[in-house]
Amino acid sequence: MKYEFSGRIRYSEVDENARLTLNGLVNYFQDTSTFQSEHLEVGIRYLKERHLAWILSSWQIAIRRLPRLCEPVTSQTWAYDFKSFYGMRNFALLDGNGEMAACANSIWVLFDTQQQRPVRVPQEMGNLYGKEPKLEMEYASRKISAPEGGLPEEAFLIGKQHLDTNHHVNNGQYITWAQEYLPEGFRIRQMRADYRMQARLHDEVTPVVSRLENQVTVQLCDTAGKPYSVVEFLSE
Repeated sequence: MKYEFSGRIRYSEVDENARLTLNGLVNYFQDTSTFQSEHLEVGIRYLKERHLAWILSSWQIAIRRLPRLCEPVTSQTWAYDFKSFYGMRNFALLDGNGEMAACANSIWVLFDTQQQRPVRVPQEMGNLYGKEPKLEMEYASRKISAPEGGLPEEAFLIGKQHLDTNHHVNNGQYITWAQEYLPEGFRIRQMRADYRMQARLHDEVTPVVSRLENQVTVQLCDTAGKPYSVVEFLSE
């Protein structure tokens, strides 16, 4: 089943040009999927009681335009497939005219928080979400290969403000961190994020940045140089 909610772009969601930020867009999409799960009564409490959590494996977000302050928008989401422990979900952000401003593909893993391993999506849960047709968009690989020769930036520590209800860094935080290394005037056409490890409170993160003409790739690494996440930006 498809789920949606409508609102207006808030001042707290815009950048210095009064347009929705990338982080704001990610939050719209995250909130929509969370609202759907809560509506279906398979949300945070349901999962916690069963020692389960949905862990994001990858994002691919295509941006046509970022709506402006006070614009009416509708955020939509739907599942289009379940395979083993994976759940695949599309998103769309529509403007007041019903035109698509942005769309996304995402891949999630159902995770057993006690056993610390992925588990198969129960059929009854998949039936609740149902399956809708897959969005027509150009699908990229889930995995991101970072170009060689990336340059390390100053490391930083993870604080409490970066954590979510799963007690690890929220997926949107990695995107916000990576965006700091974009050059001035870089207009994002597409963002991909490949999540590989869970970063937790007091972990140290070292960004490694690779810049090409129309592409910036940021690896957010642990002290051993292994990426927690790899984020890729393509410009218009």
